[in-house]
Amino acid sequence: MAEDTNSNDSFAGIKVMIIDDSKTIRRTAELILQKAGYQVITAIDGFESLALIVDHKPDIIFVDIMMPRLDGYQTCAVIKHNLVFQAIPIIMLSSKDGLFDKARGRIVGAEQYLTKPFTGEELLAAIKRHVKAPGKPMQDSQSSHSRDDLNNDAILTG
Repeated sequence: MAEDTNSNDSFAGIKVMIIDDSKTIRRTAELILQKAGYQVITAIDGFESLALIVDHKPDIIFVDIMMPRLDGYQTCAVIKHNLVFQAIPIIMLSSKDGLFDKARGRIVGAEQYLTKPFTGEELLAAIKRHVKAPGKPMQDSQSSHSRDDLNNDAILTG
């Protein structure tokens, strides 16, 4: 039991934002992340999320693509064009698994794309890949990120 506490403590203080118009997705992700020791901020859509990002300064953001008012692509673009918040990793969430959707997410600045329904393991792995635990070096995200970029470029170009 002490091991679980230590693993949760290593992520204490990391703020994760979930932006999705589905209450089920928000609540499920929130429960998984809180159990793992993360602080969770939720928003119903991109418009609501903008004020919350300013107030809470999340370490990583998961954003659904299809939402009312301000969709995921627009939300990602707004965040990535803001000098204060552009370094926050953004993971796009969608039930669509098309190459076009993934490419469009990359164009607006998303670091990764998760297809719904995603597992708790996929959610946690994305955080560990893109966010440094306080007091610990980043996992080998630079080299894996470069490999993913090369793989995605190969898919897009040929």
